[in-house]
Amino acid sequence: MEFSSKLLENAVYEMSQLPGIGKRTALRLVLHLLKRPETQTAQLSKALTALREDICFCSNCHNISDQELCEICSNPKRDEATVCVVEDIRDVMAIENTGQFVGHYHVLGGKISPIEGVGPQDLSIAQLVAKVKTGKVNELIFALSATMEGDTTNFYIYKQLQGIEVKTSTIARGIPVGDELEYADEVTLGRSIVNRIPFEGSLRIS
Repeated sequence: MEFSSKLLENAVYEMSQLPGIGKRTALRLVLHLLKRPETQTAQLSKALTALREDICFCSNCHNISDQELCEICSNPKRDEATVCVVEDIRDVMAIENTGQFVGHYHVLGGKISPIEGVGPQDLSIAQLVAKVKTGKVNELIFALSATMEGDTTNFYIYKQLQGIEVKTSTIARGIPVGDELEYADEVTLGRSIVNRIPFEGSLRIS
């Protein structure tokens, strides 16, 4: 792709680094920004800069937040004794959109995947186990995607909790195997949360 401007080329290159954005799409977006008022581009730049400089992670659940405690964890109407374990912020948003869950979350920051070099130590599993050991958590709901990596992560956490008095459950398999949680429709995901089953019952016995 030939460019008449180095500034344009640099902008297109940076835009194309975003997931799902090829160079042609990046060019279309950059040209669109050039056609819009300069103030709009400045606002976008300001928002992205503030995102990188001011964003933080909730000290309780590791969700993305503007404060030390996110809005969910600081809400007294939420049930802190019920904790839903998810992979990332997108899963929190997906479950919140169902309106069927009123507990807290724990964001792992990924799932165990030896192929990608992600081990238990790279996730917030130790913090989750420590939280359960305080005795304030009555139920853990595993809500990771129905993939081999998700199942492996669920089982690893389950084994770490052996000997600790806490109920463990998993969302009902209304979510197709191999699908990511964020792509499930709200009705299906909501029913999966409400109709969750004991984790032991989801284990495959060979």
